[in-house]
Amino acid sequence: MIKIGIVYFTNTDVTGQLVSAACEEVALQSTNVEVICHRILGQEIQAGRFVNTAIMEKLKTCNGIIFASPTYMGSVAAQFKAFADATSDFWESQQWSGKVAAGMTCGSGLNGDQATTLQYLMTLASQHGMLWVGLDAPFSDADKAINRLGCQLGVTAQSLDGSLDEVDLNSAKYLVRRVLEISKKLAL
Repeated sequence: MIKIGIVYFTNTDVTGQLVSAACEEVALQSTNVEVICHRILGQEIQAGRFVNTAIMEKLKTCNGIIFASPTYMGSVAAQFKAFADATSDFWESQQWSGKVAAGMTCGSGLNGDQATTLQYLMTLASQHGMLWVGLDAPFSDADKAINRLGCQLGVTAQSLDGSLDEVDLNSAKYLVRRVLEISKKLAL
């Protein structure tokens, strides 16, 4: 069985909509896949540090992990950063090494520095020895109806009012399919 983890923070639920689309897509793809979806909650952050041993243990069993956070002031939200910092507890032992990783983010501007958030997520994955998967589609790929904002690193979405463009949702679905496909290949 392939396990895909999705760890995310959402405030206005735009990131949550991307994650929901991805989770629904995995359910359609295969019955031999388990999705571990975890929303970072405020009560899990104690003295500035994310504390949830159970989810950390579950993520260690995943073949692939997708990180998702809105872009706040050019990076991940503080709540997601607290989670990322907590992964340093097992960084030295490289317990995520060889796992597939990908990222999703959103912002209110068409170019609200979402790429820098994805760069941060990619750096986090690299520090853990993970294998980063981006989008293999050029800007606004008409054939695949994905990548509206033209970022190859992962999913970037934009919303002013809490609703998402269908292309952004398609991008989330497409990215999770890629993570699943590559995770399956690596598991052979």
